[in-house]
Formats: sequence, C-alpha cells, structure tokens
Amino acid sequence: MKQFFEFEADFVASLRCIPMIVRFKLDTCGVKLKLHHWYNFNHLEKEVLINKPCETFTQIVEYRQYLRDLVYEKTKEYPKDLEILSNPEWLNIDIIPDTIQKKAKEFDYQLTLFQWQKLTPLQRFALIKLSRPSHENNNFLPALKEFELVS
Repeated sequence: MKQFFEFEADFVASLRCIPMIVRFKLDTCGVKLKLHHWYNFNHLEKEVLINKPCETFTQIVEYRQYLRDLVYEKTKEYPKDLEILSNPEWLNIDIIPDTIQKKAKEFDYQLTLFQWQKLTPLQRFALIKLSRPSHENNNFLPALKEFELVS
C-alpha cells in the first residue's frame, strides 16, 4: 500500500499533520487522535503509527492498544474512542456517498460508480474525509486528479 498521497506532500516530510494512512487506521481501530497528541510524538513514533499493520482483528487490537498507551505515556490522558462502523462508506463499492458527489459537483465533476469501484479503500476513505463540510477541502480536487478521476 502506498504510504502517502501526493496531495499530502506539503506536510509529510515533517509529519506535522496526521497523514491519511494513519487517519484510516484510527477509524479502523476506533481511536480519536487529536492533533495535540500527534505533536507530542517523536518522528520514530509517528513512523511506527504509519507502518504498523492495522488490518486483521489481532492487528487492529494491537494497533489500538499501542496507540492508546503511547498517547497516555506522552500526555497522561487517554484518547477518546471512535465508533467503529460495521459497514464504513469506504468499503461500500455500490454507493458513492452524497458528500463526495456534492463536493465533486462544485468543480463541475460527477464520479461514476465504475470510478468509485476502481479506487482502493484508502482512496475512497480519503475522498470521504476530504468531502466533509467540517474539513478544509483544499485537497479534494488534487485528490480527484491524483486518483485519475478527473483530468
């Protein structure tokens, strides 16, 4: 799996922001990691969170425990839990979320179901996160281009 997206290039060298690969794992293991938690980690600890597997049940449990322990070690507080969705939108290849179509329409684009199905779960996750009204959406169009959904 590709570690970082091109649209993240402005901050991945320094890891000043939480990259999508880690955000994907956070949603997978059900941990709400705040930016101030991330800032307390050293570069090696951030690399571990980027590279540590989080796919099988055992890996998810281990990732969650490692992360919770790390946050506590650094901040003396545990991170909040996130609901772990039984059928997250990024795994559903039969429906393009409305937020994505709405955001794409702002740029005069419309995604097809075929395009959505060709994306990896991480790419679909990124588009979902980047299309949310509460998110700064500067990277939505660059992501569409990077994923070869638009020219």
